[in-house]
Amino acid sequence: MERKTFNVTFFLRRARTSKKGLAPILARITTNGISKEIYIQCSVDPQKWDQAKERAIGRDSYSQQVNTYLDEYRTRILQIRQDLEKKGHDATAIAIKDRLLTGTDSSRMFLAELAQHVKKRQDEVGKLITQKTADKYHRLLRYTQEYIKGAYKRDDILLTMIDYAYISGFYMFLQTAHECHHNGAVNLMRCLKHFILYALRNEWIEKNPFKNFSLVEKYDPSKKKYLTKEEFERIYNKEMPNKRLDRIKDVFVFCCLTGLAFTDIFHLRAKHIIVRDHITWITKPREKTSVTSLIPLLPIPLMLLSKYEHSNLENGLLLPVPSCQRMNSYLKEIATICDIDENLTTHVARHTFATLAVEYGMPIDVLAKILGHSNVNMTRRYAKFSSKVIKREMEKLSRNLSFDTSVLNKVQAGL
Repeated sequence: MERKTFNVTFFLRRARTSKKGLAPILARITTNGISKEIYIQCSVDPQKWDQAKERAIGRDSYSQQVNTYLDEYRTRILQIRQDLEKKGHDATAIAIKDRLLTGTDSSRMFLAELAQHVKKRQDEVGKLITQKTADKYHRLLRYTQEYIKGAYKRDDILLTMIDYAYISGFYMFLQTAHECHHNGAVNLMRCLKHFILYALRNEWIEKNPFKNFSLVEKYDPSKKKYLTKEEFERIYNKEMPNKRLDRIKDVFVFCCLTGLAFTDIFHLRAKHIIVRDHITWITKPREKTSVTSLIPLLPIPLMLLSKYEHSNLENGLLLPVPSCQRMNSYLKEIATICDIDENLTTHVARHTFATLAVEYGMPIDVLAKILGHSNVNMTRRYAKFSSKVIKREMEKLSRNLSFDTSVLNKVQAGL
């Protein structure tokens, strides 16, 4: 069982001494190493204050009144702490301070506050976040309700009860009850962490339960989730058996040569295509992050846009983009037809673009701008370093290094 500590200290804020020569007295409430300070509406002459005794040392009536007030205030703090513990609440410094300031029990309930936070996030859709992100918060709320009902046998729990044990338990719940893989569970846990940090900033809780909990996604570099140049050309040059798959191939090829994610090509419209310096560009904010992608179009993507220019596609689409589920299903057919041993998905196209770009020498900073990444570290996850890249860089190193060949010849002769 965790040992709980509690302490109350009175001290002067000498820097706030008034014109009358009186310094305000503050109470510092400390529980489990976390402190909160509060003005107690009482002041004293700094010359008549003994910090070691935490008392006014003057013999005048005012000093005696100050000491009486301090005793009463300490008693009041102890009484609040006792009342909170009797009700089963966590008697933290924050909770005690809130009760002192408001005179009421302001203990906050976890699910009630999380529900309000989820509503706040929903109101931010289109301004700060996308609907997809807001949906993750709604899913988080639903799962936390399930977890608390099952693990705690309650409809709600105190916000102060969210500790490391809760965090790790909820993580396991996501992986078992809802069969979330690690990265999927981490995405939901990040939403929970966002709420916890919001609660910390509002001083609803004292400690961050995520402090020692890792939220690093796992990536297996041995799993190839992109196409090689040869595999891409095989798909591009292959004649599809029907119009349905031919359209899917066109959309996939367009993504492979622009780096657009599925949701971005689904929302690509004529307003995102501009001509500047005789070059056609895509300038579009990413649906996921709102960071603008700046993409000069190569001849093949331009040809594909021209192919469907007069097709009267629904909702102003520039390409015949189906739903993501149908697209991924049809891509599996294309992989079989082209003899590609890879689980083709819409996101493989984005990885393919990034990998080929790095393979042909595109700087990572430029690639980040095209992909619409605000952080280059995000780009490095996409840019897989194939054997061709390693070979190219080693050859470059070999050309730049200068060896004394005469010494090298002597060494070889002695072998």
